[in-house]
Amino acid sequence: MTLRPSALLDDLDTALLALAPIRRRILAALTEPASAAGLAEQLGMPRQKIGYHLNALEAAGLVQLAEERRRRGFTERLFVAARDYVLDPALMQTPVDPAAVEAQDRHAADHLISTASAMVRDVARMRQAAAAEGSRLLTLTVEADVTFAVPADFDVFTEELSAAVAELARRYSGPSGRRYRLTTVAHPAVSRATPSRN
Repeated sequence: MTLRPSALLDDLDTALLALAPIRRRILAALTEPASAAGLAEQLGMPRQKIGYHLNALEAAGLVQLAEERRRRGFTERLFVAARDYVLDPALMQTPVDPAAVEAQDRHAADHLISTASAMVRDVARMRQAAAAEGSRLLTLTVEADVTFAVPADFDVFTEELSAAVAELARRYSGPSGRRYRLTTVAHPAVSRATPSRN
């Protein structure tokens, strides 16, 4: 069985189960298929304890059975975890009126956060669905750093970028085909420490 490349944690109980320290260790160890006995040896914990937590993780859909094999007269079950887990940002947000979000100023940070949260949730769900079908989710990510000498440059850039995106949207707005959502955001860049050189 091929495990989905990621799992979206959009249920609070499941998220709390996955975030428990011992279960996080088990999930981190299951990058390759392993049995309860193998995990017990790897993590230095009793097999029964590992088995209990594996059962809970399997019931929650956080690990999947990768293989069953006969060994010394019993069936050994091997599990594997998703490559990564995405926590739905909506789990930690106060519900808001979608109409109020749409009405916000396009420069409002709250609007950006709401849009980014929805993007994380929607893309994670679509990637799970694509993986379940054995297909690839086609996406595009473009990143660039820009510098504004004065605040007025930001306004000019915003208008130019909006016009360019609007023109592209008009050009690619046919009556049929697969519809894509294009989201363009800008926020202050986070300073990164420059690695020191010997």
